[in-house]
Order: sequence, then structure tokens, then C-alpha cells
Amino acid sequence: MLFCSGQIPIDPETGEFVSDDVAAQTERVILNLSAVLEAAGGGLESVVKTTVFLKDMGDFAAMNEVYARFFDKNKPARATVEAARLPKDAKVEIECIAVIS
Repeated sequence: MLFCSGQIPIDPETGEFVSDDVAAQTERVILNLSAVLEAAGGGLESVVKTTVFLKDMGDFAAMNEVYARFFDKNKPARATVEAARLPKDAKVEIECIAVIS
């Protein structure tokens, strides 16, 4: 089992946020999680549980649209919560648990 710490929307090339848009931030977060999973020998298909932290639950639909594109075949269990403040004032942070075989 692999327990991935929460990822925020930092572009690994620049060290900066990709955008202020929650959809763009969600995409970057999932790409960051995917890179961690791949480094451990897995991928998004290995994920069994995610926790999504949103700065504003009003952004759920925009986040969920992007999330669903990445988890279209594998649909891990998910909890989504609104958090008062995320690291570096991100709009979204996602952590996951994966089973790597």
C-alpha cells in the first residue's frame, strides 16, 4: 500500500501554481499525484481511496468534472471536504491511498 501525502497545484517545472482556476488546479494536482504513483511503480489505476480538500465547496462541480476524466475507469472511494485554508492558499488538495502490486 502507498499512502500519498496531499498534493497541491504546483507545476514541477516552475515551482509556481498553474492557475487560479480550480479546474486547472485540479488537473495539476492529479498529474502530480500520478507522478508520485508512477515513481512508486503504480498509476492512477492503483488508487483505492482519495480525499479531496476544497477551499470552497462551491467549486465541487468544476473539480469533479476534471476528477472524473482521470478516474473514468477506476472509481476509488472518495471523501470531499471543505477546508478553511489549504497550503499556499491552494483551491484544491488531493491525497490518496493506492495498492501497488
